[in-house]
Amino acid sequence: MTMGEIIRIGGRRSKLAVVQSTIVKQLIEIEFPDYECPILALQTFGDQVQFKPLYSFGGKALWTKELEDLLYDEDPARRIDLIVHSLKDMPTLLPDNFELGGITKRVDSTDCLVMAKDSEYKTLSDLPTGSVVGTSSVRRSAQLKRKFPGLKFESIRGNIHTRIKKVDDPSTPFKCIILASAGLVRMGLEHRINERFDSSVMYHAVGQGALGIEIRKNDKRIAKILERVTDFETTVCCLAERALMRTLEGGCSVPIGVESFYNQETKTLLLKGIVVSVDGKQSIEDQQEMIINNVKEDSMACGKLLAEKMMADGAKKILDEINFDKVEQENFN
Repeated sequence: MTMGEIIRIGGRRSKLAVVQSTIVKQLIEIEFPDYECPILALQTFGDQVQFKPLYSFGGKALWTKELEDLLYDEDPARRIDLIVHSLKDMPTLLPDNFELGGITKRVDSTDCLVMAKDSEYKTLSDLPTGSVVGTSSVRRSAQLKRKFPGLKFESIRGNIHTRIKKVDDPSTPFKCIILASAGLVRMGLEHRINERFDSSVMYHAVGQGALGIEIRKNDKRIAKILERVTDFETTVCCLAERALMRTLEGGCSVPIGVESFYNQETKTLLLKGIVVSVDGKQSIEDQQEMIINNVKEDSMACGKLLAEKMMADGAKKILDEINFDKVEQENFN
C-alpha cells in the first residue's frame, strides 16, 4: 500500500471522541475502499482540566491546539491529515493554515435531560423547588432559568460516563444533568434520555450533533475526499449557525442558542437564534429565512443577517455585560 492510500485521522482520547473518529473513518473507507484510515487518539488540554467549569478558562482552542500541531508535524510518521471534532467545540475562526474541510450528517441537535437512575421524577417540571441541576454550560443554565426559576444550577465536568456516574451516586447533590442528545445516541446510551428539549425550552448549541473535520488549508486531496462524506443539509444549517456566532463574537460558553431547518424542495433555510443573560432575565430571540443558491456564501450570509438583527435589538449589550468571574462566584445559583 502506498502512502497516497493512507489518511491519518486525529481526535481526542475520550470514548465519545474515539467513536466520532471511527464514524469518519468508516465514512471514508466506505466511499474509498482502497484507503486505510488509522486513528490517533490524543489527550488535549481541555481533557486534562476537569476541575473547573468550562466558561472559566480559555476558548474552544483548548480542545484543538495539540491536534492542530500534528497536521503540520515535520515527522511523516506523526503527521495527521484531518481532525475530527464535535462541531460545537470548533472555534468559528480557525487559525491561519487551517480550515473546516467537511461536516457530517447531524445525529440529533437537541439537549436532553438525564435523571438519576430510579428517580421518581421524569421531567424538569416534576422537580421540587431547590433541586440541583448539573451543567457546565452557561447557555443551558441561562435558558433553563427562564423557564424553571426555582431550580439551582451547578457545574459538573467529566465525560458522559463520569457525569452519569455522578448523578447516579446516591450521595450526589444532583437530581439530574443536562447533556447533548447526540453524545448519548453515539455512545449507545439513548435509553438514559428522559426528556429532549426543543426551542420552546432550550435552543441548542451552534453545530451541536454534527462532526466537523478540520484540515490543512488548501489541502485539495483531503478536501476532495471529504466532499463525499459531507452532508449537504447539515452543512447549510451549521455554516449559518457558525456565522451567527462569529458575528455575535460568541466565545466558548456564552449563552447563544440556535435552531435551524433547511427545506431541500424550496431551498429555504430558516435560522432561529437566542441570546440570554446569565441570570435568564433578559433575552433576545429572532429568526431569519433565506433561499440558498450558493451553499457557503448564502448560508453564512443568513447567519450574519440574523446576528445583525439581534444586535440591533440588544443582543450585543447582553453578551458584553457577561462577567464570568461573577458567574463562577455565584456557581450558577
